[in-house]
Amino acid sequence: MARRTQNAKVLAIVLAGGEGKRLMPLTADRAKPAVPFGGIYRLIDFALSNVVNSGYLKVVVLTQYKSHSLDRHISSTWRMSTLLGNYVASVPAQQRVGKSWYLGSADAIFQSLNLVADDKPDYIVVVGADHVYRMDFSQMVDQHIATGAGVTVAAIRQPISLADQFGVIEVDDEDRRKIGAFREKPTDAKGLPDAPDQVLASMGNYVFDADVLVDAVTRDHDLEGSKHDMGGDIVPSFVDQGGAYVYDFGDNEVPGVTDRERGYWRDVGTMDSYFDATMDLINIQPIFNLYNEEWPIYTSTGSLPPAKFVHGHGDRVGEALNSMVSPGVVVSGAQVNGSVIAPRVRIHSFATVVDSVLLDGVDVGRYSTIRRAIIDKNVVVPEHCKIGIDHDHDRARGFYVSDNGIVVVGKGQHVPL
Repeated sequence: MARRTQNAKVLAIVLAGGEGKRLMPLTADRAKPAVPFGGIYRLIDFALSNVVNSGYLKVVVLTQYKSHSLDRHISSTWRMSTLLGNYVASVPAQQRVGKSWYLGSADAIFQSLNLVADDKPDYIVVVGADHVYRMDFSQMVDQHIATGAGVTVAAIRQPISLADQFGVIEVDDEDRRKIGAFREKPTDAKGLPDAPDQVLASMGNYVFDADVLVDAVTRDHDLEGSKHDMGGDIVPSFVDQGGAYVYDFGDNEVPGVTDRERGYWRDVGTMDSYFDATMDLINIQPIFNLYNEEWPIYTSTGSLPPAKFVHGHGDRVGEALNSMVSPGVVVSGAQVNGSVIAPRVRIHSFATVVDSVLLDGVDVGRYSTIRRAIIDKNVVVPEHCKIGIDHDHDRARGFYVSDNGIVVVGKGQHVPL
């Protein structure tokens, strides 16, 4: 097809069917992209905000695993002007081409090709739904068009010591934008020509010519032995054909991003990485700045009142320091420090919450202490309760304790003393 650098029609496909087993128990009752993050957001809000801030206002979200809360969030929050033909549409697995659900990310797109046929885009941006970052995808699309690539893969520079944790891109010797090899979690990775101590790790974001993607996932559907995965099957096939190019995330320019935040990308695939990414938000000079009004992260908190802090006498002082506190929260004579507090949380007198994440509707009783913990939605912490102080006791009560000592109480879980 003829390539156009201006007025190209772009469809964005967000892959949001992930189960997120390593984020249990936060994913026991919700899809990974629906996991709350940063107080008022869901993980998917970051991918969708990047897409719409890039100027792409036709977006389909492919969902599958325990998608009710995710579908509800998208339908109630992500509304576009139908008058202008823009939309964010949640599309669950529908068994359009057989009796199986999505067998992989490539199969999810194959089973949803009717969406491509309906919209007739020139290019398709495919992004994951569960990473925390800011990115202007239009710059990646521009490079894709300029190089004549079959697929362009977004990649972030990582230390070579971490290569065995990623899909690693090795660049061509003659053209450093061209992918010479794509290797999954190699233990003998080659460093970059301009940085021998670094590798390029795939971010799971791609740009395709629309007809090229349709052909690729259609051929993959009938390929015996394929796992029908974008990173594991589709991209390597383009590498073999010499049509795969890399886009270095470090070259991406986003308005309002400081040098401290530049190149920030977090895969919150484990409980420890989720906790660490949350803590990145509350530094005085945050590593990831939610207050960047030039590239906002969109969401909706509904009709909630402002947060309130009450009591200020003696040792009964309601305050929050070095923390983010969401609408609808009441801190009543309690101490909060280094924490992120989601909407509708109640923290009662003489309680202490330190270095923790409290999700929607948590109620913390008087004289309770919570340290380095994640408390999921609607948990009631009784008076005089301690969480995160004695890990053996936490495990005995049925709480999850991560490798780094983060205690996690599941959604609605009973909390004994």
